[in-house]
Amino acid sequence: RQLMAELGPRWLENTAVHVRQMTEAFSGVHRDGNREKQIERRDIAYGAHPRQVLDVYLPKTGGTGRTAMIFVHGGAFTEGHRNRTDEVYGNVLRYVARHGIVGVNIGYRLADDAQFPEATHDIAAAVAWTQEHAGELGIDPERMFLMGHSAGGAHVASYAYDKRWQPARGHGLAGVIIVSGRVRADSLPENTNARRVEAYYGTDSSTYDDSSGVTHVAADSPPTFVAWSQYENALIDVYCTELVWRLGIAKRRAPPTCYCLGHNHTSIIAHIDTAEDVLGMAIRKFISATLLGT
Repeated sequence: RQLMAELGPRWLENTAVHVRQMTEAFSGVHRDGNREKQIERRDIAYGAHPRQVLDVYLPKTGGTGRTAMIFVHGGAFTEGHRNRTDEVYGNVLRYVARHGIVGVNIGYRLADDAQFPEATHDIAAAVAWTQEHAGELGIDPERMFLMGHSAGGAHVASYAYDKRWQPARGHGLAGVIIVSGRVRADSLPENTNARRVEAYYGTDSSTYDDSSGVTHVAADSPPTFVAWSQYENALIDVYCTELVWRLGIAKRRAPPTCYCLGHNHTSIIAHIDTAEDVLGMAIRKFISATLLGT
């Protein structure tokens, strides 16, 4: 918390360094926490590319008809890994598994190796893989949620809201969770990751609106939960609030949200499965309410 307080107000001064500092700090927190481990199945291929690999986290209590959560990591479109460290981002999936939800942590292709919409295609393939293996994993395919952070949130939004990238049978999701997602593509001067956006979406900014998941929100978009932090990477808080507004207008009801005071772009995801459970509990409440239809 002391480091968060020190870095937050100057987060944008050197985002890359601050991301690394927060990741290292929270990795230590998770190691020292000595949390109960869940059943983990690692390095499962869902496609031919080396990055089309996933890990599965199973609750220790067996069963069938369980809810599933597919998680998509961030990395500004050009970097990142589903296991940024041994603890982060696995903390998210360990957390949901401890609460009876099957966690699926996926990798996907990055720019420059793949440009838009290839990462979205990878999301679709991972969703299809989870559906195909639902029986052996004890998952009810009607109870699948998709969660993304940062650039992962952009890819999740692209799949969940833009029907061009969904299979003919539809998105197959019970709900969507966007955490600090760059759901609008931009290469504006204030975006310190603008060149990375261009690496994935191309340099023709006239295509960005159509390529942005937030543009394609509609009344029949899946139920969505949106969270962002007080200290975000440039414009991400703006785009998350735009997503909330568009969902509210389309569905005639505002979606559930969580504004994480004191948190930054990295701590908002890295702190999940620590003693602070505000965001984790809000996500679980969203999942429960969505499944109950309330």
